[in-house]
Amino acid sequence: YPRHPRPLCTPPMRVAALFACAAALRDSDDDSSDLTQTGVKANFPFYHTSDEIHAELQRLSSNCNGMMQVATAEKSDGSGNRASIDYVTVTKPGATPKNKMFMLFGEHARELISPESSLHFLKTLCGETNVQVGEALDNTQFQVVVNGNPNSRRKVEGGDYCLRVNQDGVDLNRNWDEKWQADSDFGGSDTNPGSKAFSEAETRIFKDLVTDFQPTTFLTIHSGTMGMYMPWAYDREHLATRNNKNMMDLLVKLDKDHCQCPFGAAGREVGYSCPGTCLDYVYDKLNCSYSYAFEIYTGPDYRDNLRDRWQEKMSEMGESLLEQKATLAHAAMKGIFEDHPSDFVQMKEKRHRLRHHRDLDDCFGRFNPSDEDDFQQTVENWSSAYIQMANMIAAKL
Repeated sequence: YPRHPRPLCTPPMRVAALFACAAALRDSDDDSSDLTQTGVKANFPFYHTSDEIHAELQRLSSNCNGMMQVATAEKSDGSGNRASIDYVTVTKPGATPKNKMFMLFGEHARELISPESSLHFLKTLCGETNVQVGEALDNTQFQVVVNGNPNSRRKVEGGDYCLRVNQDGVDLNRNWDEKWQADSDFGGSDTNPGSKAFSEAETRIFKDLVTDFQPTTFLTIHSGTMGMYMPWAYDREHLATRNNKNMMDLLVKLDKDHCQCPFGAAGREVGYSCPGTCLDYVYDKLNCSYSYAFEIYTGPDYRDNLRDRWQEKMSEMGESLLEQKATLAHAAMKGIFEDHPSDFVQMKEKRHRLRHHRDLDDCFGRFNPSDEDDFQQTVENWSSAYIQMANMIAAKL
């Protein structure tokens, strides 16, 4: 994806030089808006707009052997802002599934690849891709929120590639009623937890849907790095205890087959706690047996470096550390997580070390494939991972 270097402004400077530098930065921003002025479809036509995703869901519901039902949930928040969110339930007629898998995609608007992964997965369940489903539909019922932040996603589609929050400026992944904090280290504009837990129309919809569904498996999908997390996110000292071994065993297998990336307890992995997440809420409040958050994409340069460093550390530290469940909290891992921070549990902006998150062009390539081959490989790989995950969990229930 194009990059547009900015002139470097460093102190000390005279006042005139400061004004000249500001003007240069402004001109540089104007120059770097080529992609943002035309938006996603003009530059990356293999992506879907929110309206196209909605239309695809309607088409699939009529071409999925009677397995798919599409519905729309609507709510308003205290400010009068309204959210309208599509969700899909896939049940094979005559099946008696042991596993109920709830999947939440698109909480963060700039992570366009998350809803794209959802759409590809649903096409897979309906037999429209090359990914093999196997016995997944016999053993698992799926409910999927396809595009969890559609109002802000439309702004990203128009070129605001760094936008993470909803229309109220709230991070939907800080707004769940699980150790929610009003004013914490996550009080930046990208990590605003809202005025109270479930203050937002979107999270109220998510809560109602997942509570009614009562899943045995919960999965939320993000991008910005590569990682696979289990509870706790709010506590950086401990792994979840309930069903710990089964959850970790699944991550070990999926990591080998699909990610080759850091995995484990979210708070321990990234080195800082994150209150108010869906990951912890569903595990704790709904007693869900398997609760996960996956980050499925980052740009090739970041991804290759992350994988190399991760594999190097794993080789140095040995497989025995996994059995001790201490891998991700180990001091030797600290540098990896500082250089490749999670977007699922992003730090407060002033502590965030990556300046390129604020560059619109770099934001797109950090969170989303800008090459069609990379895009296709990503959605195919993770559809296969979701299927494998469903089958492995169903076999354990």
